Order: sequence, then structure tokens, then C-alpha cells
Amino acid sequence: MKRIVFLTCIGSLALVLTALGAPRGKSTHGSARGGARTAHVASARGGSHVGHATISRSAGSRGGSHSVARASNVRSSRVEAARVRSARSAATNARMASRNRATINRERNLTRPNAVRCNRVEAARLRNERTAQANERINARRNLTASQRRNLTLGRNVAINRAANARVVNNWRNARFRGSNYSAFYNYNRQWHDRGWWTNHHSRIVFVLGGWWYWNAGYWYPAWGYDSSSYYPYDGPIYGYGDRTPDQIIVNVQVALQREGYDAGATDGSLGPQTRGALAAFQSDHGLAVTSAVDRPTLQTLGLA
Repeated sequence: MKRIVFLTCIGSLALVLTALGAPRGKSTHGSARGGARTAHVASARGGSHVGHATISRSAGSRGGSHSVARASNVRSSRVEAARVRSARSAATNARMASRNRATINRERNLTRPNAVRCNRVEAARLRNERTAQANERINARRNLTASQRRNLTLGRNVAINRAANARVVNNWRNARFRGSNYSAFYNYNRQWHDRGWWTNHHSRIVFVLGGWWYWNAGYWYPAWGYDSSSYYPYDGPIYGYGDRTPDQIIVNVQVALQREGYDAGATDGSLGPQTRGALAAFQSDHGLAVTSAVDRPTLQTLGLA
């Protein structure tokens, strides 16, 4: 009897334990089989619609979560791919820029020495040209100076030779002096008179070059006898112009002869042998009658009268 009671207690305890764990197991089992029984039970209790909505919401919630996660993953993948592409493009651009800079630097390094060399060559060429031009100018000046000196020396030599070869004329009685231009020379005769006679017959008498000269019909003549101490290096007529005295006229003639390349000696206003020789050479070279004196055709040819 005790044994039966004990077994009964143990069985009851087992049933109680089974009853306590049965709802959870059945619910889990029912859910594992698709939730049909739970839905049925809920329907039986009057809440079948609620059960379906709950099931639908749960399914939709699980599907939406998966879609959102999948879209998020796609966007993340795209963003990551874009970032990777941007990084690769940036790296490629950086490499290309580095290569371009390296190329430009190489070209600059190659061009700079060439430019420096070209500039140096150009500078040297310009210096050479300037030096050559300066040398040309210096040589031209030297040549001009040398030519002028040669011409001056040649002119002096020619003047000396002409003066030496030309014959100084003191006699004007030949036929060539018969014309009006030389009548003063052709008809010239020395006249000896005292001072009173000269003063009474000529109103213009001057003292130059150591002697007394009187004015008559466009010529100056020596006034022989006016003063016993008078000296005349040249004894003959001198053609006058511009109210100039004999010495002034001779100075102008000497300057003009020097200008024409004839050595007339010092410009002292004295009609000495050297000046008369230059006059003879000039007259001979220009086809004039050689008077070796200052006549009107000679002064006209020299451009003085």
C-alpha cells in the first residue's frame, strides 16, 4: 500500500513537472511547424485576424530589414568602389603629374645649358661685331688722317715743284700783255719824283711793307722818290679792290693760294719771291698770262675780285 502511494506521488510529481514545461514546448513546436496551431487557437478564441496580421507584420518586418540591409550594403559597396576609383585616379594623376614635372625639369635642365651657351655665343658675337665696328671706325679715321696728310704733303710738294718749275716774269713787254686786263703791266714805267710832286698829283698815298704806294686807275704802284729810304721787295703794279691797301690784298692772295694747294710762304702781306712763284704756277695751271703778280684775272680766278 505504501509502495502504491509512493509511486502515485512520484507519478503526480512527474505530471506536474510535465504540465509546467508543456506550454513552452508546445508553443515552440507549434511555431516550428509554421504556426498553424497557434493561429487556430487564436482563431478559436476570436482573434484569428490579429494572429494573421501579427504573422504578416513579422514576415514583413523581417523582409524589410533584409531589403534595407541589402540596399545599405549596395550603397556602401558603391561608395567604397567610388572611393577606390577616386583614390586610384588621384594616384594616377599624381604619377602623371610627377612624370610631367620630371619631364619638364629634364627639358629645362637640357635647355638651360643650351640657352646659356647660346647667350654666351650671342654675347661674344655682339662683342666681336662691336669691336670690328670700332676697329673699322678707328681705321677709317686713321686712313682719313693719313690720306689728308698725304694729300697735304702732295699738295705742298706739287706747289713747291710748280713754283720751282714756273718762271717768275719781271718783263711785261711781250704781245700777251697788250690786252686791257694787263695794260697796267704792259705800260708800266718807273717814275722818280719827290714827295711834293707825288702829293700834288695823287690824293691817295700809303706807307706799307717798307715803302710808299700811290693809287691810280684801279692799281697800286710804287711811289719812287717819295722817300729815299723806301724799300720795295716787288717793283710793279698790284690790282686793288674793296678799298684795301696793298698789304691786305697780298695777304688775301697768299691765303687763297694756300687753299688751292700752292705754297705761297708766310701770310705776311709781302709779295716776295715765294709768293710770286706760287702766283706764276697758279697762273700757268689756269691758262692765265704769267705775270707773277697780282692782276685782275688772277684775283677773279681765285674768287677774290
